[in-house]
Amino acid sequence: MNNSALLLLLICFTTLAEASSTIDDPHSTNPPQGNPGKIVDYVASLEWDSNYISEGRNNLDKGGIFWSSIISHHENLTLYAIAGRADSMQYSEWNLGFEYTVSLKANLEMNLGYQNIQSYGDERFSDNELFSSLTYAGIEWLTPSLNYVYSLEARGYFIEAALHSSWHVSDALTVTPYIAQAFDFKYVTEEHNGKNHFQFGIEVEYQYNQNLVLSGHISHTLAQEDIKLEADLGTLESSLDHSFSGITLTWLF
Repeated sequence: MNNSALLLLLICFTTLAEASSTIDDPHSTNPPQGNPGKIVDYVASLEWDSNYISEGRNNLDKGGIFWSSIISHHENLTLYAIAGRADSMQYSEWNLGFEYTVSLKANLEMNLGYQNIQSYGDERFSDNELFSSLTYAGIEWLTPSLNYVYSLEARGYFIEAALHSSWHVSDALTVTPYIAQAFDFKYVTEEHNGKNHFQFGIEVEYQYNQNLVLSGHISHTLAQEDIKLEADLGTLESSLDHSFSGITLTWLF
């Protein structure tokens, strides 16, 4: 991490602490929610991640990545556009998509969606993905979720089961430790199906006012069979386990 990025991270976490303080992965299938009760609302966010980690792998040779997003909620339908740009090398990415939320029963919610991915770096890449998620909110202090994504390009799918435990330190400050177990079925690699990585971390969210939220996270991944096999084949050159962090500023309109 370069000195300017480290300074930015320290300033943001110091701000959280002084204010007596849930980050969304930019590729998450659960974009930030808007203001409850409004028929149409909008969310805009700016984010910086110390590394570009997805599917338990570091996607960049060096440095971190900035993300910006615009999200529109219309009742149960969410439309979003996300742009990413690396801070230390030539890489950019666009994600455009939508998702629809269905309430199956009390406290059980399903999201169904589609997104198109376009990335520009040393190599050009594009993909179309279908995704879904199940979230149970019947336990106040523990939220289990199951996420599924299918790649039309790779013709494979990726599954992640997660547990989040949110603790409201104050009306404005929420601290959420989490764990997640991921499985790869020809989504990233064709040679092995099964355990991909285990991830854990802590998320901090401070709601400055009704329309402005500052959040951050520190996370760590542990490589499992799928990633270790990929390393044995010589297609991974970096460390198999990753520690990374991020900060996000979100506006709700």
